[in-house]
Amino acid sequence: MRILLDAMCGGLRSYLRMCGHDAAYALDRGVEDDDRLLAWADREERVLVTRDRGLAARADRSVLLGGKAVEDQLRELAAAGVDLTLADPPTRCSRCNGRLDPVTGAPSGDATDEGATDDADGEKAATTPEFAPDPTGTAVWRCVDCGQHFWRGSHWDDVAGTLAAVRGTPDDPDDGV
Repeated sequence: MRILLDAMCGGLRSYLRMCGHDAAYALDRGVEDDDRLLAWADREERVLVTRDRGLAARADRSVLLGGKAVEDQLRELAAAGVDLTLADPPTRCSRCNGRLDPVTGAPSGDATDEGATDDADGEKAATTPEFAPDPTGTAVWRCVDCGQHFWRGSHWDDVAGTLAAVRGTPDDPDDGV
């Protein structure tokens, strides 16, 4: 699902991205103006997710959220029909929403990853951290846009637990696997 999160719903972005949704976030592009948000949602055929009643009413496709806590917002999205199952394999970068590609056999800790883009300061944006698992023994993915690396570790387990609680299902760290 293609989603646009307004400035009030940014806490949802990594959950939705980890569930495989193409979840754009307004503040990632510095967009706060309602007319620009509506044009973006329309142009890219995205469902606008917002807590702003007036904005939701003006959008062609929207989900209006009432909750402030991320868990409450996730419940509301699930009730609106948004699939909250972790993607298997992961497909979206939780950091920037870019596409993930598998890393095959490259050693961890490489300070100059190929494919990592320069950040605003001209530095490599997210080289493989030294604590990342060796991709020959553990599935590892890298974002094609920002170079961030992902694997099913403790963060994956935490997100799986939150999503299971939201859905009212048993906590399964391998959710979506």
